[in-house]
Amino acid sequence: MLAAAIAAASVAEMRHQRRVLIVAAPSETDARRIAQRAALDAMPKELGDRDVTVVELTGDTVRGAADSAAALRTRWRLPKAAFGVVLVGKDGHAALRRAEPIDRTTLVATIDAMPMRRAGQR
Repeated sequence: MLAAAIAAASVAEMRHQRRVLIVAAPSETDARRIAQRAALDAMPKELGDRDVTVVELTGDTVRGAADSAAALRTRWRLPKAAFGVVLVGKDGHAALRRAEPIDRTTLVATIDAMPMRRAGQR
């Protein structure tokens, strides 16, 4: 039920509640998208513990949020023909941006260094 409610929300509506990892790729068969998906699938506990919602943006298709593909691409500067990953903090700002898949260590360390994450661990 929670996952369905989150998917019905826009990235902006998730602000202050969730961190959002936007994974954008030109196609489903993009090797970087496949690699990023595999890395994320291997870390469900880490993502859950850190309140991360994954939003996948492939071509004109969006999974994980109610936003349109065009709106996400414009807001987060994600070209349709390129791969990109953006980690959006609970404050609504881009905390990390990469043109290649983000590995587990980098993603976890970046989130754990965020002020809202550190405050929640006290």
